[in-house]
Amino acid sequence: MKADSVQAQRTPFAPDSVRTTWGGSETAIFNLSDGSTVSFLLPNYTVAYSFPATTCTGVTTCGPGPVGLTAGATISGPVTGTVSTTPQIRANLGVINAGAYGAFTSTAPSSWIEIFGTSLTVGTSGRLWAGVDFNGDNAPTALDGTSVTIGGQAAFVEYVSPGQVNAQVPSGIGTGFQPVVVSTVVGASSLPYSINVNPMQPGLLTTPAFRISGIQYVAALFPDNVTFVLPPGAIAGVASRRARPGDTIILYGVGFGPVTPNVAAGQIARQTVDLSSPLQVTLGGVPAAVAYKGLAPSYVGLYQFNVVVPNVASSDSVRLVFTLAGQDVSQTLFLPVQN
Repeated sequence: MKADSVQAQRTPFAPDSVRTTWGGSETAIFNLSDGSTVSFLLPNYTVAYSFPATTCTGVTTCGPGPVGLTAGATISGPVTGTVSTTPQIRANLGVINAGAYGAFTSTAPSSWIEIFGTSLTVGTSGRLWAGVDFNGDNAPTALDGTSVTIGGQAAFVEYVSPGQVNAQVPSGIGTGFQPVVVSTVVGASSLPYSINVNPMQPGLLTTPAFRISGIQYVAALFPDNVTFVLPPGAIAGVASRRARPGDTIILYGVGFGPVTPNVAAGQIARQTVDLSSPLQVTLGGVPAAVAYKGLAPSYVGLYQFNVVVPNVASSDSVRLVFTLAGQDVSQTLFLPVQN
C-alpha cells in the first residue's frame, strides 16, 4: 500500500517512551497513553523512564510502576509492577477505515483498516512491512508475531506498533458487522471489536496538510510523480501547480471493490486491471475522462485513477466528485484549475 507516515496517537500527558532491557542485549520501546500498563516478556527487567519536559507538570507520580518523578526526570533501575501482555483495542474508534482515505467507520473487502489500542504488539516501537516479509507476491499475515483476524479470516498486516496496527481486509470477508481481533507473539488476543463491512467503501487519498484556506484538496499528482495539483507555493518545499484542461492527473484510493482480472487481497498488483463497478468522475460538474481505473502496479490494495481534466472555469476550488456504482464517494474534495 502507498501509505502516509503512520504514528501511534498519544494523549497530552503520555510518557514519551519506556525502554525495557532483558538479557543485557534485547531492547523494546513502548509508546504509552496516560495510565497504561506496560507489557513485558519477562518479569525481571530494567526500565528507563524518559519524559518530555512538559509531561507530568504538577504531579508527583506519572506512568506505570511505583516511581515518583519530577518534570523531565530520567530514572533507571529495577522496577516492580503488574505485567500485562494482553492487547486491547480502544472502545472509541478502535478500528477505522484507512485514515488518509476518509477514516470511515465502515470498511470493505480488500480495503485497509487502522486499529488503535494498547499492547497491540510486543518488543517493537513500530515498523512497516518490508520485502523480506513477503512470500513472493504474497503479503504477510503477521509482523513481529502480531496478527489480525476479521470475521475469523486472516488479514494482511502492513504496520505494527504497541498503539496502532494497519491491516488489509481479506477478500472473502462477509458484509455486515464483523469481529476484529489482534493477537501477539505471546499468545494473547484482544477482545473482539465489531466493524461494519460494506461491499465497497471507496475513499481517495488526502491529508490534513492539503487543507489550505479552508479548502480540502485531494492528493493528486501529475505524471512526473513529483508535482502535486495545488496552488503554486501553497506548501513550502512541495512542488505544485494548478491543473489545466487536457492534463492527466493521478489519484489514489482504497475500497473501490473488485477488479478484472481479479487480484485478491494480500497480492502485489503486477499488471494493469480494470475496475469492475462503473465509475464516473466530474470536475466542477463537468464529466472527466478516466484513462485508467484499477490497481496501482507494484502495490497491495491501492487503486489508481488517471483522470483527464475537462474544460472548466479557472478556480482554486473546483469540486471533484467520484461516483461509484451510482453512489458518490463520501468526501468533499477540491482541485485548483487554471484555464
